[in-house]
Amino acid sequence: MTRFPSIGRRGFLMGSAGLGLGLMLPKVAFGQEKLKVAGIHASPVENAWNSRLHQAMQEAAADGAIEYVFSEGVSGTDYGRAMREYAEQGNKLIVGESYAVESEARQVAADYPDTAFLMGSSGGPAGDNFGTFGTWNHEAAYLAGMLAGKMSESGIFGSVGAIPIPEVNMLINGFRAGVDAVRPDAKHLIGFIGTFFDPPKAREAGLAQIDAGADILFGERIGTADAAKERGIKAVGSLIDYTPRYPDTVFANAMWYFRPILDAAIADTVAGNPTGKDYTPYSLMKEGGNDIVYEKSMVPEDAIPAMEERRAAIKAGEFEVPVDTSEPT
Repeated sequence: MTRFPSIGRRGFLMGSAGLGLGLMLPKVAFGQEKLKVAGIHASPVENAWNSRLHQAMQEAAADGAIEYVFSEGVSGTDYGRAMREYAEQGNKLIVGESYAVESEARQVAADYPDTAFLMGSSGGPAGDNFGTFGTWNHEAAYLAGMLAGKMSESGIFGSVGAIPIPEVNMLINGFRAGVDAVRPDAKHLIGFIGTFFDPPKAREAGLAQIDAGADILFGERIGTADAAKERGIKAVGSLIDYTPRYPDTVFANAMWYFRPILDAAIADTVAGNPTGKDYTPYSLMKEGGNDIVYEKSMVPEDAIPAMEERRAAIKAGEFEVPVDTSEPT
């Protein structure tokens, strides 16, 4: 199984060692300046989503493709200023998230046309230098749902999300569709905690769903697995591999890998190509952008063949998991 190390350093940091995924990046010739890349994280880098971006950029730095600096816990009121400061410092690619600051982030990009911006966003790209991406691990969530559907005794499944934005909605809907594919009579309990990082609040939401009958939880947010562990039920993790942290609780994880998206944006920046495009397709399973990681010893043996068959079909482009961004109810 994939193992994800915890990250505890703050402030600015150069990348550390890791394995690269995605595109083959151009080698930096002797004496050639590395591409300067800055990451701006609204949440701590321990947050599951931000950790995916952070780890990918650390890996790219360790591979010699980039020079990486970052800041974390950047509030919405400071985000535009941080973008401008990194651009002024000569960073050629700035990676972050514009969900809470869409208009301001796009204005900053327009003011710095020679800097490439790659932003998690619910909107589309803009101009030649404002690229966007979505977190599409809905395919892996669907497969995890197929396993979960065979494991529940009550037939009630809980999902705890952050905020009902399209990317979060799509992930929960993907899990629900996977459950329904093998358990058409399933009942789903959906809860949103109203923020991207509040583990205690996610735990409370999970406990409420367990009290309402759920015996499997899908944790789009960190903290959901704590509720499952506390009550002795099983859970599904998202974005990172939670099983090492919750070895008797989390049986599957809908993994998301940012490296294919990053590699594509780095390649375009180095080549001088426009980066004002949607890089989301690099999140697809066929591109190596997402996949399921699960513990076979925790899953019923008869649940695995159908899931693996569907997994192979997704990778081959023979089955498409619906992209449903409507708010789940």
